[in-house]
Amino acid sequence: QVRLVESGGGLVQAGGSLRLSCAASGRTFSVYTTGWFRQAPGKEREFVAAIIWSGASTYYANSVKGRFTISRNNAKNTVDLQMNSLKPEDTAVYYCATRPYIGGRLPNEYDYWGQGTQVTVSS
Repeated sequence: QVRLVESGGGLVQAGGSLRLSCAASGRTFSVYTTGWFRQAPGKEREFVAAIIWSGASTYYANSVKGRFTISRNNAKNTVDLQMNSLKPEDTAVYYCATRPYIGGRLPNEYDYWGQGTQVTVSS
């Protein structure tokens, strides 16, 4: 089993920045891809970004490309999401998740999930 804990959420004004972190523990050797997803009230959970274990490949949703950057630190078993130029429509609960295979943009492709962290962007 893999345990995931997100941190770093909060309230920020439009145009501001936040950095989310996802800390993994447990059977982390089984993790190939770590993804970030978000879910706004009344909406389905959607893909934001993902990174493979080596960091060599990253994937982004079109809505965040150029504004968000995903990175990982394997020594610390963490995956960060740097979010710049935030918009009110980025407001959501952000979750990290892992899967034992490469890639993946659908929630049902991921096996383990964190509890989420709230990001609120005010206009």
